[in-house]
Amino acid sequence: MNSKLNRSLFVWIKIFALLSVILLSGCARTSEPVSKTGFYLDTVVTITLYYDTGSRTSYDSCIQNIEACFSLIGEYEHMFSATLEDSDIWSINHSGGNSVTVSDDTVSLLQAALSYSELTDGRVDLTVLPLSELWDFGSEGNSHIPEETAIREALEHIDYHAVRLEGNVVTLTDSHAAIDLGFIAKGYIADRLKDYLLSQGVESACISLGGNLITIGNKPDGQPYRIGIQKPFAAGGETITAIDVTDSSVVSSGIYERYFYEDDILYHHLLDTQTGYPADNNIAGVTILAPTSTEADALSTTCYFLGLDEGMKLIESLDNTEALFITIDGALHPSSGFPQ
Repeated sequence: MNSKLNRSLFVWIKIFALLSVILLSGCARTSEPVSKTGFYLDTVVTITLYYDTGSRTSYDSCIQNIEACFSLIGEYEHMFSATLEDSDIWSINHSGGNSVTVSDDTVSLLQAALSYSELTDGRVDLTVLPLSELWDFGSEGNSHIPEETAIREALEHIDYHAVRLEGNVVTLTDSHAAIDLGFIAKGYIADRLKDYLLSQGVESACISLGGNLITIGNKPDGQPYRIGIQKPFAAGGETITAIDVTDSSVVSSGIYERYFYEDDILYHHLLDTQTGYPADNNIAGVTILAPTSTEADALSTTCYFLGLDEGMKLIESLDNTEALFITIDGALHPSSGFPQ
């Protein structure tokens, strides 16, 4: 082959390679977020998935998966809510001490709630409802300090040992006891939503149930999710710090979530099951980073009641679990492996 032909062949190879790059670049597909927000579980819920901008099927699939997730949230709320009539928990609380048959999910959640009640020796107690109803933190503008006699009466019926599980049958041995799963239910639901999305082949997503966040993988561009941690009592959702999260759950609990002032004294919703009044332990908030949202949700409340020293000791004993404690003075106290 002569040199002229060689040069011509080389030029055409370069042109073909260039055209290939241009064509492939033109066909490159990008991912965009699609999300939906609604009010469930007494909080704002947002679910975000990512769709292939070059595929209508990808977009439709995201929409279908998001709608399915909101449908699941509704189903779980009608199992775990203490206020929705005929839910599993409502039925137990209004059974007058009679046995109630509940769903497998309710049993699983009750077992988890009981384990944390036992871990804290009742400082976190799933039968706290008689007390929390007295304080009525959910009634905006109407919250007040209950009568002392009413508090003492409620405390007599707070005891997680009163919850008896036998298969799918639940019995309250104290007919005046009542269950509230608010410290763990959202975490359990978030985990079930993640399970569903994984079963549908979703590789990147972010689920937000109020202060409960759980992610699937990274963002489509390979970057982790950047999650802000709220500064206690700050206006406009101001963050005190932020962390990168991949395929994990972040849950925060604190005295700034629900509270009221009376005679210039702050009363918050994290109630001490020994005194009947808001706990006073110098902690403004706790954020937990854990593999599952059930763990993170329960541990955020658990560690608040355990306090800085005892709570940090618990976190350091757990694998793949980290915590950030924020004290009243605004100081940050991270566990040894908490992302900086």
